[in-house]
Amino acid sequence: MTDVTDTGGSRGRGQPEIGPETPASPARLLPARESAGKPAAHLAAIADLQAAYAAIPPGSPVRLAKRTSNLFRFTDGKGKGAHRGAGYGSGHGRAGHGSGAASRGLDVSAFGRVLSVDPRSRIAVTGGMTTYEDLADATLRHDLMPLVVPQLKTITIGGAVTGLGIESSSLRSGMPHESVLEMEILTGDGRVITAAPGGEHDALYRGFPNSYGTLGYALSLTIELEPVRPFVHLRHFRFGSPEACMDAVAAIAADGGYLGHRADFVDGTAFGLDELYLTVGSFSDVAPWRSDYTRERIYYQSIRGPQEDFLTIRDYLWRWDTDWFWCSRPFGVQRPVIRRLWPRRYRRSDVYRKLVALDRRHGLSAALNARRGVPQHEDVIQDVEIPVERGAEFLRAFAAGVGMSPVWMCPLRLRGAGPGGRPPGTPRGAGPEGGPRVALSDAGGSGGRAPVAARGAGPGGRPPGTSRGAGLGGGPPGTHRADPPWPLYPLEPDRVYVNFGFWGTVPLPPGKADGYHNRLVEETVTGLGGHKGLYSTSCYPEEEFWTLYNGSAYAALKAEYDPAGRLAGLYEKCVRGR
Repeated sequence: MTDVTDTGGSRGRGQPEIGPETPASPARLLPARESAGKPAAHLAAIADLQAAYAAIPPGSPVRLAKRTSNLFRFTDGKGKGAHRGAGYGSGHGRAGHGSGAASRGLDVSAFGRVLSVDPRSRIAVTGGMTTYEDLADATLRHDLMPLVVPQLKTITIGGAVTGLGIESSSLRSGMPHESVLEMEILTGDGRVITAAPGGEHDALYRGFPNSYGTLGYALSLTIELEPVRPFVHLRHFRFGSPEACMDAVAAIAADGGYLGHRADFVDGTAFGLDELYLTVGSFSDVAPWRSDYTRERIYYQSIRGPQEDFLTIRDYLWRWDTDWFWCSRPFGVQRPVIRRLWPRRYRRSDVYRKLVALDRRHGLSAALNARRGVPQHEDVIQDVEIPVERGAEFLRAFAAGVGMSPVWMCPLRLRGAGPGGRPPGTPRGAGPEGGPRVALSDAGGSGGRAPVAARGAGPGGRPPGTSRGAGLGGGPPGTHRADPPWPLYPLEPDRVYVNFGFWGTVPLPPGKADGYHNRLVEETVTGLGGHKGLYSTSCYPEEEFWTLYNGSAYAALKAEYDPAGRLAGLYEKCVRGR
């Protein structure tokens, strides 16, 4: 095992076995010898943090003092939620333990480093506040990478676990929390416990994803790694309709490749209903050429041609970060003259996000738009998961009701999916379930499935928080699904989903208030049996929220690990913005 004291960059070198041809080893309970032996400085930092947490007066808000955030739930400086954004998209990044101003911030800087990397066992131990940029640099030195590396450099691993994460390896490797072997967590009641599958705190291990720091904070995580090769060979496949594109996603999920190109990575970009691309990447030991999108060229524009590309593994991991997907446009960074003048070290997602926060704090763009008489716009900054067999319906409904482009597409499937409920890391060959498409005539869901209203109210209604198993073959929305593997974000095993990410602003129709489009998205997603991430604006009525996000399971975890409610509740934090 190698102790890591410097997290500078490196480039991975080849390994003989990679990707879906050699699946990662199943998640397992960590032997005592591997979970012990953390550096003394780390143990001292835990004691200091516990003391600082205990010193916060009861009833005072608890916040983390963090340098970066990838959340898009801003506050107004008084701790109150403020959903309006600055007119800029976010780029996908459902991550971070907390955001906004705080009367008192806990110093968690000691938990922002990689503690060790073991090349033999392919295991890393890292602080919960470590950014994926630092984590990837530390593991690439050993020709390894985390199984899923979210697209933005300053997303933290603790944030990606408690707030969910995704990337182009998610079709074969699921989500970041699925390759976690154990976590040290500071719970709301002040304890520091170790949560691992099958252990004493198994319920917290499984309920931590999508809890957004409302049950506790991850101080260290032990994760699986996989081998890499030095390059990624990309092929961009164009489709003329959403249906053809979603059929191709289903084929890749079943076959592990597309037209002879192995699918170690898969994501896509929809520029319009008649211009959609899937980018299929495979590890490679050689590269006839290497593209560099940190300079004058822009990655998302390259997807339209040529059809083939090569990147180093590190450049591939961060291909979206330089231009925040396509969301650097409002800053002028994509204009050739400004791009040449803008220093390369400042072409990165955390810089853009800080500019958005500055604008929000001072109301600069809002004042400028008011003077210009620009009609009111609404920020629509969301990521949603839709079953692949309903993905074309979503794209058509979104185009009709919101009309924003481009849209990012990223297929995923839980690692436990497959016949017999195989454990994480075992091979999969099962494709998505089939089923008829149900057309929506508009983004609100009318004409197909009706928008889902809050359930549980009135005679015969289920109580708030009961689980939901929507989707073909899983019963209608509102039926109970027993024991989802990750109860607060209950995606179904054996089902292929597509994440759709869209980040920008759209004009409000006359007479409509802020939140109109975001609520439309929520209703459409629910009607199609999907789920929506909670890193940005949410408009759910409380009862509906708890129905969708398993309120009964959350209430049990809250009672066990934060009985005094020292941390904000999930609804208060993610919907009310507290």
